[in-house]
Amino acid sequence: MTRLLPAWLLIGLLATSVRAEPAAPFTMWLAEGRTNQVYLLGSVHLLRREDYPLPVVVDRAYADAEFLVMELDMDDIDPLATQGLVNRLGLLPPGETLEDTLGAAAWAQASEKAARLDVPLDLLARSEPWLAAVTIEQLILTRLGFNPLYGVEMNLVSRAAADKKTITGLETIEQQLGFLDELSAAAQRELLLQTLAEAESISTLMDELITAWKEGDLAYLEANMLDALADYPELYRTILADRNARWLNQLMPLFDEPDDYLVIVGALHLIGTDGLPAQLEDHGIPVRQLHADSELPVD
Repeated sequence: MTRLLPAWLLIGLLATSVRAEPAAPFTMWLAEGRTNQVYLLGSVHLLRREDYPLPVVVDRAYADAEFLVMELDMDDIDPLATQGLVNRLGLLPPGETLEDTLGAAAWAQASEKAARLDVPLDLLARSEPWLAAVTIEQLILTRLGFNPLYGVEMNLVSRAAADKKTITGLETIEQQLGFLDELSAAAQRELLLQTLAEAESISTLMDELITAWKEGDLAYLEANMLDALADYPELYRTILADRNARWLNQLMPLFDEPDDYLVIVGALHLIGTDGLPAQLEDHGIPVRQLHADSELPVD
């Protein structure tokens, strides 16, 4: 995860704990419906083995929730179909190359940065710039021990499968890939060049990001991640603000349900004025940030 790509919670008739909140917040919120709780968990999609265990509040919210909601329906993804979509949306037409798409100046910058990172840019010659950026990011993070299998989503997917809890998705994999594929040529070029530029310091950036995420340091996440994304208005609108607006419309009906929900989305979707907690508050839903060992409301 670079600074451009991301990083993501009722009193009513329910009894709440009277225990004082501890000092350490977490990137997680509790939103209160009329008859239920909806937990909003900010996710880091790739983590390392050493980033575990997750804060105990995640276990408590998972135990309380009857349903899980993720960006994608993660227990219903077909790897072969996904690869077919990647090939269809992310590969350039025959006869076109990444060098042609970037132009001479941007290609020279990309080649120089890729060489310093020992990234084989020639192997991505058929890729559109957005796919090249995503592939390079994943390659660099894998070298550092980050793995989607350790990500928050996959951790909870495996638990939900064992516990037979239902997972639903806010969007499809085709929609997610389409958001990137529909970026303008200029935005895709910026995405690739910035990914390469930040890859040189990604180890430090990721350490800082994980620390801020675990400590619920919203000021750091907003200043160093969200604001950096906002410097690229098309990217900010396409991969964050517009998606949050669509998700809000899907989440609002949950607050009239009797069941409790655990919603897991990338952490940057929960930060700032366009973040889901702020938007829920604007719609009259009580929301509060949780702590790493928060006691949760009980039925």
